[in-house]
Amino acid sequence: MVVLQQVHCLLAGLPIRIQLDNATAVPYVSHLAVFEEPEDPSNRSFFSEIISSISDVKFSHNGRYMMTRDYLSVKIWDLNMENRPVETYQVHEYLRSKLCSLYENDCIFDKFECCWNGPDNVVMTGSYNNFFRMFDRNTKRDITLEASRENSKPRMVLKPRKVCASGKRKKDEITVDSLDFNKKILHTAWHPKENIIAVATTNNLYIFQDRVN
Repeated sequence: MVVLQQVHCLLAGLPIRIQLDNATAVPYVSHLAVFEEPEDPSNRSFFSEIISSISDVKFSHNGRYMMTRDYLSVKIWDLNMENRPVETYQVHEYLRSKLCSLYENDCIFDKFECCWNGPDNVVMTGSYNNFFRMFDRNTKRDITLEASRENSKPRMVLKPRKVCASGKRKKDEITVDSLDFNKKILHTAWHPKENIIAVATTNNLYIFQDRVN
């Protein structure tokens, strides 16, 4: 099975537009599909075009859905419904208040990938501080995990992490101001048949698998 690690697409300005057109590459395919999500004018800002730019797109294994990743979120599109995504998952919405500083240090231009698990019911993508996030499409639950040398020992179980966006920080939480933006997971992959994932940090590749008793 060939797995495309990254598929680049063009963003035709705002609102979000994803254009599928194989007419020139494959003569017998003539359908043109434009997937578009209208922008809320109240959320328009200097950073709107940057953070809505699509950094990755992946088709589901069953061929029904398409997943896109922009700077702050992951969106799931039904290929039969072009007017809006059917699911939206906020990856690190707590960074919206930090967009000015992220622009100044160029982090806002980071390109995060995303991937499906084998049955297409869980999606995964990376974040900062070597965090990566998983979203269960059935239960709507999500989890944040960390890839680091400290928790990469054999048979060590990863503990969920949580970012404190505001208010008093609880035990084992990390504040937004404490995030290390030099540590980031841009590349992720999920084995098509097993619960085995791979995430890449700046110069390390981590492979995790489901707990084996």
